[in-house]
Amino acid sequence: MPVKSPLISRSAARLAPGSEGNAETLAIVELGTPAFETALAHLEGRGEADFEKVEPVVREILAAVRAEGDEAVHRYTLRFDKRRAEPLVRREFGGADALGRLSPDARAALVQAAERIRAFHMHQRDDGFRYTEDGVELGARVSPLRRVGVYAPGGKARYPSSVLMAAIPAQVAGVVDIVLATPLAGDGADDLILAAAHLAGVTAIVDAGGAQAIAALAYGTATVPRVDKIVGPGNIYVACAKRLVFGAVSIDSIAGPSEILVIADASADARVVAADLLSQAEHDEQAYPLLICATRAIAEAVSREVETQLKALPREAIARVAVETNGLALVIADRAKMAEVADAIAIEHLSLQVENPDGMLAAIPRAGAAFIGHVTPEAAGDYFAGPSHVLPTGGAVRYGSPLGVYDFVTRTSLIRYSREALTQHQKAITDFARLEGLEAHARAVDVRLLAKP
Repeated sequence: MPVKSPLISRSAARLAPGSEGNAETLAIVELGTPAFETALAHLEGRGEADFEKVEPVVREILAAVRAEGDEAVHRYTLRFDKRRAEPLVRREFGGADALGRLSPDARAALVQAAERIRAFHMHQRDDGFRYTEDGVELGARVSPLRRVGVYAPGGKARYPSSVLMAAIPAQVAGVVDIVLATPLAGDGADDLILAAAHLAGVTAIVDAGGAQAIAALAYGTATVPRVDKIVGPGNIYVACAKRLVFGAVSIDSIAGPSEILVIADASADARVVAADLLSQAEHDEQAYPLLICATRAIAEAVSREVETQLKALPREAIARVAVETNGLALVIADRAKMAEVADAIAIEHLSLQVENPDGMLAAIPRAGAAFIGHVTPEAAGDYFAGPSHVLPTGGAVRYGSPLGVYDFVTRTSLIRYSREALTQHQKAITDFARLEGLEAHARAVDVRLLAKP
């Protein structure tokens, strides 16, 4: 994806007093200025993904895979990844052996993370309900999806944590067949992914990525089983493919760049704030590292720390582009206004480094995951705390939620009438049906009561 124009030009951000001519690393805008309103409008509309350039190619891939199956998947994998995966699908992928080959520290980290993620999601299980009212038995039955596809990126973004965070909630929900689609390297570099798949209950691996993997999961091929739902993040081609196959299957969301919003007051440590911003900036060049702070002095201190820490990052080049493209500090003195702006932005990761963070959180209902207090790093949520790190981005928390057990079930409404209850409700039901001109509906009630008990 090409790098966009900066969220706000460096010239639009005011220069710190006494440092004219030296723009901050992190652009700074203050409430009440035109630059602030421009920046906020941009942030509120950031989820409007532009698929126009990639959609023709993605449609071509989807159509080819639907028509030709495995051979089309192989052809596009050879074209884009310069390899042919044999076999394409693995039911026996040696996950336990891969786990055993990891270093003790790596193995312990994965096992403990999987245990914590599973324990958290056990609290989300829903057994449905039943009750009887006036002789009518009502309820909801909750059933797991039959088969789910989990997409995990390859290339520069190989994250075993995403396998755990997407597959374990499906396993807890009771999904029997969890199919992981990810391009494998074919060597020891795969051990982390294979081990994570084993710990997460994955039952098969499709050795493919990109739009062709999404198509195979959505439509099925001779070897790739068709799934009921596809979850997991990917690049713009994967996101576009998920959008286009929706309807043939369900999807979790259209994932965009990673994003964090830190809210900081005078109690915050600029070094900690900068570290949290960069923890998301290093994901990719399009990430959004955002800050709302009480004073310009705080913004300037964080900006200096961002520059200092950037220079020591192994992924400096990626993080610097993210900071210079989308990094921004919004200076807002009023605490209530801070919360109002944060709620309008509807961020994926919200870090509250303020006094009385619970009070601030209560005023910000829209956030994907909230990291409460000065000693709670966003990185804990990425790997170890327990809640899934698969979160809505681009403002989608206005209507979306973190990935969870509830994403992998269906609900069936249950209705049972006794003869006495139907007699009691007969007139209301038939009157309503006839109001809508649907006589057959009304007669379907009447005929039951005319029949012999």
